Amino acid sequence: MSAATTAAVTPEPGRSPEQPPSAWKARLGLTNGWAEWLRARGVYLALIVLVAYNALFTFNFLTLATIQLLFAQLPPVIIVSLGMALVIGTGGVDLSVGAIMAIASAVLARFVLAPGDGGLGASIGVAMLFAVVAGVLVGAFNGTVVAVARVQPIVATLGMLVAGRGIALVITGGALIELFVPFFKTVRLGKLLGVPYVMWVAAILAVAAAILVRRSAFGYRLLAIGGNRRASVLAGLPVQRTLITVYAISGGLAAVAGVIATARLRASDPSFTGLLIELTAITAVVVGGGALAGGQVRILGTVVGAVFIQLLETTLVSHNVPDSGARIVEALIIIAAIYVQRSRSTS
Repeated sequence: MSAATTAAVTPEPGRSPEQPPSAWKARLGLTNGWAEWLRARGVYLALIVLVAYNALFTFNFLTLATIQLLFAQLPPVIIVSLGMALVIGTGGVDLSVGAIMAIASAVLARFVLAPGDGGLGASIGVAMLFAVVAGVLVGAFNGTVVAVARVQPIVATLGMLVAGRGIALVITGGALIELFVPFFKTVRLGKLLGVPYVMWVAAILAVAAAILVRRSAFGYRLLAIGGNRRASVLAGLPVQRTLITVYAISGGLAAVAGVIATARLRASDPSFTGLLIELTAITAVVVGGGALAGGQVRILGTVVGAVFIQLLETTLVSHNVPDSGARIVEALIIIAAIYVQRSRSTS
């Protein structure tokens, strides 16, 4: 190498070598341009804009009471959305999560009630355990129908959406059951470092889901099945077992959300618990960057998507928009997010 060439490639003392434009673009995630960056991370920007709007135009938004109230409302949505993200990652969808919440709530109520009131008189710990087990079993049934019977996920879980709420009504006798359990007060009002206990539960489950997806063989199989199910079968992956497990996890998470919702309501109401939460969960996953076609799970994006959707609903209610209007806005967001995904895949 000549001296001239050496001088050309060797930086002067005290100066760091200049990085090519592609290096800093890769670090910022701009390799495919600003449009792709916005598509992949738009939910974060949208959340910042929504928070700024509330800070300016929503009365008492930046108060500790409002933030703690939002934290108390968020956990069921986040927890259900985590299970939905796993299911969508396999290329499926779980429309039964709201019904599973109702079943878990009904089982919890029946176990907690005293024998004289038609219950089993069990401790709250045992009642919560059986409520979660009931959710896992319903989810495993959904997974079996999808994986073994080869029924389309939307059809299989739609059936459970209808039947599950009916099962919950049968368990409770078709009536709302009020529950006077001291532990529910702890669930509703308990805080650690100023953050509600239930929010800590949601955060722990989110970290566990992220580790499961990114650091385990199970997560690899989940994403492989969502990317190409036929290739996964030919590669010898346990497709059926993985799908059943994913739906069982989704059912278990929905049951946990059902227990939290019951504690907040202090009653089991099968007609109300988890109603339409499947729409919110799907929206959170989609706006968080999850692909409805499968093969991709973004836990952080899902959590941020859930926060965005819940905050959006709260904002609309604060500005006197009826609940029906909030649902229309959610539907429009889903359509927009799917359009963005489609344009990204065809570009």
